[in-house]
Amino acid sequence: MPREAPPSFEARILPGKDDLAEAAAEELRSAAEAAIAEFGVFRVALSGGSTPRIVHERLVRAPFRRGIDWRRTRFFFGDERCVAPDSDRSNYRMARETLFEPLGIPADRIFRMRGEDPPKAAAEAYSRLLEKEFAEDGGEIRFDFVFLGLGPDGHTASLFPGTRALEQRSPAAANWVPKFREWRLTLTYPVLNAARRTVFLVAGEEKAGPATAILKRQRGFRALPASAVQPRNGSLIWLLDQDAGAKI
Repeated sequence: MPREAPPSFEARILPGKDDLAEAAAEELRSAAEAAIAEFGVFRVALSGGSTPRIVHERLVRAPFRRGIDWRRTRFFFGDERCVAPDSDRSNYRMARETLFEPLGIPADRIFRMRGEDPPKAAAEAYSRLLEKEFAEDGGEIRFDFVFLGLGPDGHTASLFPGTRALEQRSPAAANWVPKFREWRLTLTYPVLNAARRTVFLVAGEEKAGPATAILKRQRGFRALPASAVQPRNGSLIWLLDQDAGAKI
């Protein structure tokens, strides 16, 4: 795992979840403005969970609703559970209900992981989709913006401790997670570490342990998968609420 900090690193502790959502929305707005000015398109990989939900709810209101050029935004996913898209456990469904439908995002700008398909086939299909999407960019899969979360066990996306996807080089992987006895689909480190801007959203006291270990580089932190997200040539921002940042 990388020893050095990424080219640009910042950690911010916000008073509460609403402040975290506001800061995250502003980071996305800034990244969208920069990407569209330079490339004409903004590509973002979304995360699942309760904290991204409140960020989505902030994005669909003023000033972000009209302050971001959603027509030039293309949406992807950092991970997905192997469930149908209408399942209440689906990251896609959460994003559809809280972001895509309120903003009127058409289907041709949404690229979901097909959790209903056989896991390995779904991962291979998503890898090919990403390779095609970024083919005109010299072949490097480089997202303009990636949202990530942090689990109490230090996982991020669906990169869990001790699982095979930690070592995989394909853009997307099917990852068997023994603790849940289920397959997950996930982006892998080579893609995550190529991003231009990566934002961790961390809320809740159950996240304080792994967040503190990683940000303070405490003994054993390298065993936590989130610690290996170190963009090679991009910015890394951790946004934490008071509960998650209480020990930092």
